[in-house]
Amino acid sequence: MSNKRFPPNTFILAATLFFLVFAPRALPAEEGKESPIIINGDNVEYSADNKEVTATGNIEVIYKGSKLTCNKLKVNMQTKEATAEGNARLEDEKGVVTGERIVYDFTSKSGIIYDANFRANPYFGRARTVEKVSDEEFVAKNGYFTTCSMDHPHFRIASKRINMFPGDKVRARKVILYLGAIPVISLPQFNYSMEEPIMHVQLEPGTRKDWGAYMLSAWRYNLTQSLNGRIFLDYRNKLGWGEGFGLNYSRGPFGRGDFKFYYTDEDGDSKSPGAPDKFQRYFLRWRHKWDIDPQTNLVAELYKIGDKRRKYDPERNILKDYFFREYEKDSEPLSYALFHHSFNYSSIDILMQKRTNHWFDQVDKMPEINYSLPALQLEGTPLYFENSTQFGSYDKKADTEPKTADDVTSTRLDTTNTVSLPTKIAFLQFRPYVSSRQTFYDKGENGESGIIRTIFYGGADVSTKFYRIYNVKSDFLGLDINGLRHVITPSVGYLYTHAPTIPVSNIKQIDGVDSITRGNTASLGLSNKLQTKRDGNSVDFVDLLITTEYVFDPKTGQNSILTNTGNELKSQLSDVLFKLKIIPYSWMRLEGEATYEHSDHDNVNYGSFSLANYDLVFDLGKGRSLSIGQRYERKGKNEATLGFNWKLTPKWRFRVYQRFNFKQTSYLDSGWQEQEYGLTRDLHCWELDMALNKKEDTGTTIFFTFRLKAFPENEFGFDQSMSEKKSGSQ
Repeated sequence: MSNKRFPPNTFILAATLFFLVFAPRALPAEEGKESPIIINGDNVEYSADNKEVTATGNIEVIYKGSKLTCNKLKVNMQTKEATAEGNARLEDEKGVVTGERIVYDFTSKSGIIYDANFRANPYFGRARTVEKVSDEEFVAKNGYFTTCSMDHPHFRIASKRINMFPGDKVRARKVILYLGAIPVISLPQFNYSMEEPIMHVQLEPGTRKDWGAYMLSAWRYNLTQSLNGRIFLDYRNKLGWGEGFGLNYSRGPFGRGDFKFYYTDEDGDSKSPGAPDKFQRYFLRWRHKWDIDPQTNLVAELYKIGDKRRKYDPERNILKDYFFREYEKDSEPLSYALFHHSFNYSSIDILMQKRTNHWFDQVDKMPEINYSLPALQLEGTPLYFENSTQFGSYDKKADTEPKTADDVTSTRLDTTNTVSLPTKIAFLQFRPYVSSRQTFYDKGENGESGIIRTIFYGGADVSTKFYRIYNVKSDFLGLDINGLRHVITPSVGYLYTHAPTIPVSNIKQIDGVDSITRGNTASLGLSNKLQTKRDGNSVDFVDLLITTEYVFDPKTGQNSILTNTGNELKSQLSDVLFKLKIIPYSWMRLEGEATYEHSDHDNVNYGSFSLANYDLVFDLGKGRSLSIGQRYERKGKNEATLGFNWKLTPKWRFRVYQRFNFKQTSYLDSGWQEQEYGLTRDLHCWELDMALNKKEDTGTTIFFTFRLKAFPENEFGFDQSMSEKKSGSQ
C-alpha cells in the first residue's frame, strides 16, 4: 500500500484529477466535469491503493453545497462515501444535523447520523438515529421534535418514527405531546404542512357574568396533508359542558371545504318558568367550494341550528351565545348551493336556497337562475346592448314552521334589455341609455294568473376629470410633499322610471323587483384627490368623495310615492354621503364617513348629520400603536373608542381597549361599554396572553391564552371594530 501524507491544514483533491488518473476511459470534456471534494484538516493522508482519504483534527469537507465537519474522517474517493466521528456536523440549505457518528454519501446526499441533534426551520429535535433519505427528506427514529431551541425544551412531540421534509411538512405516528417532562396527550398520528400552519393547542380560562368561571380548549390536528381540523371541549360553570369538532378538507377531486359541529346539553335556570333542567342546543355548519374548470365553480353552505332554549326565550341563539364572532359577521347565515359558469362574453348562475332555521327571515329560492350579458357593441354600430334575465320560484314564509296564510309563493321571469350610446362630447364622457323591463308572474296578488308587467327606463351618465399639477416640494411639518396633483372628478346620472303597467298593489311582494314604482332621480357625485410622490410611488394623501341623489316630485295617482304617515313625497335632495381618507404621514392615517340628512321618512326637516364615524390611527414603531375612533348616530349611540398597544420590553407587550358611550338610548345606557387590559409575555417558544375584559352586557371576563410562536394564528382574536354587525341578507 502506498500512502501519501499531505501538508497539514490544507488538502484539496479535485474529482477531475481523480478521474483523469483512475477512470477506465476518457470522458468528453463537458460530461467529465465533476465538482471537487474539498477536504481541510490538521492531518490528511491519501491511499492510492484503496482510493481513500483519512484525516484527523479540525476537519471540514465541502461538496455541492453540503458541509461536513468532524474530528476524524474516512472518505472513499471513488464512491464518495464518508464516515465522520467526533463532534460530527452535517449542514446544507435544508438544515443542520449533528451526532457522534455520521455515515454519509455525498453523491446521493443520504446517510445515517447516530445520537443525533437536528435543526430544520422552524423545528429542533433529537433522535437515537437520523436517516437522511435524500436532499428533501430525513427520518428521525426514537426521538422528538419541537419549535423550542432550548437544550431542555418547554414542549416536545415524541415518536418512534418522524418523517421530516424540511421547508414542507412533518409526519409522525403514535406521538406523545410533552410539556417539559410531563406527557399530556397521545395521538395516533401527526401531520403538519408548513404551507398551511394550522396546529396549536389553545386553553382559555376566564370568568363571565353569564357563564361563570369557564375553560375553553381547542386542539388543532392534521390527519393528512389535505385533512385537518379542531376538537373543542369547553366547560362553563353556569351552563355546563360543550363539545364539538371541526374538519377541513382540500385537494380532493370535488373541491375543498370545512365542517363544524358544536353541541351542549346546557343547564337551565330559574328565569324561564316551566323550563326543563337541560336544554339541547347545537350548531352545524358545512361549506364547500368546487372549481370544476376555469370557467365553472360550485359553492354551497349549510347552516342548521337546534336550539330548544328559544321556546322559552326567543331572543336566545346558540350562534350569538357561543360563537359571537360568527354572529357579528352574519346573524342569519344562508343555506344554499350556487352554480356559476362563464361563457365567452356572458355568465349564468343557478341558485338553490332553502331556509333551514324557521325563525330566520329568509326566502326559499328553488331555484333562481340569473343570466347576465354585459355591454356588448352591436356590430357595425356605435351602440351597446346588455341583458339581465332572472327566473325564480320563490317561497317567503312567516316565522312559523308549517305554512300559513301569511306565506307568499311566486314564480317569476324578469328580463331587462338596455341599449346605450357611450360617446365623448368635448371633455365630457356621455352615456345615454334606454331600457325595457318585462316581468312575468304566474299569479297576481288578487288571484289572476299569468300577468305581465312592463317598465320603461331612460337616462344618461355624464362624467369628466379635471386636474392641475403644482410644482411644490416641501417637507413642512414632515409632510414629504414632492409635487402636488389635484384631481377633481364630477359625475351626474339621471334615471327616469316610467310607471309600471301593473301597480305594486297587484303584485305579490318577494323582494325589490316587485316593489318598483315610478321614479325620477338624479345622482350627483364629486371626487377630490390630492396626490403626491413618496419614495417614488404615487400616494393619495387626501381623498374625499361626496355623493347624493335628487328625487323629483312624483306625479299623484296610483303610482305616487308615499311616506309611512301617508303623506305624498315631494321633490327633495336625499341624504348626502361623505367618505374621507387622509394619510399625512406613513405612520398616521385618518378615515371617516358621514351622512348628512335633510329629512327623515316622515318628511321632517333636520338639516343635520345622522351618522358620523371616524378612526385615527398612529403607528408609533414596531409593536407600538395608538388608535382613536368615534361612532355617532343621531337616533342611537355616540361611542368613542381608544386602542393602545405598546411593546414595553423585548419580552412584554401591553394593550388597552376602551369603549365609552356618551348618550343614553332606549336600549343602551351611557357610560363605559367595554374596557380591556392585556399583557403578552414572550416565553421563548410560547406566548402567554393575559387579559381582563369588562363589558356592560356580559360582565367581567378574565382569560389566559397560550400560543405557540411557530404557529402564530389566533382562533380567538382581540380585534375590535366600531362597525355595526352585518344583518342577514334575504
